[in-house]
Formats: sequence, structure tokens, C-alpha cells
Amino acid sequence: MLKSELEEIISEEFKLDKNISKKVLDVLVLSLIDSIKKDNRIEIRGFGSFFPKEYKSYEGRNPKTGENISVPKKVLPIFRPSKDLVGRLNKNKG
Repeated sequence: MLKSELEEIISEEFKLDKNISKKVLDVLVLSLIDSIKKDNRIEIRGFGSFFPKEYKSYEGRNPKTGENISVPKKVLPIFRPSKDLVGRLNKNKG
């Protein structure tokens, strides 16, 4: 699903102008990003949680050249689905 499709769903569900639904989704996404940047965990009950995870720097190898390189530390956003979401996805499976 694309961002534009989510904007359309919000617009139709709440009978909003498309520009307003776009702004609503933009505010939501920026709020989530800001929260993760501040090292906060975001929990959406029934869906899952997002949290930042810091990875230490390490010595790696360029697979193309075989040259040793230093990979800097980084922070990545991690998503962990809720039990409810996992249950819904697997309800009718094998």
C-alpha cells in the first residue's frame, strides 16, 4: 500500500478534502519519526511497536573488493508486531 492510498482511505472514511487527509498522514508520520529520534518506543495496541535500536560500529569487508572497511555505529527503527496482528495474519493459515 502506498502513502497516497492511505491518504485516499482517510479522505473517504472521514469525508475530508484530500489535502487535509494528506496533512493528517504527514503529521502522523513526522510525529512517529520524531518520537523514534528521541529514543522513545511507540506502541499501537493491536498492531505493534516501533523502537530505535543502536548498532555498534564494526570492521566489515567490502564484498566487491575484499577491502576492510569501518562501518560506523547507527540507529535503526525496529518494528515488532503485536500478538493480535500475528494471530490475524495466521488465522486461516495451514
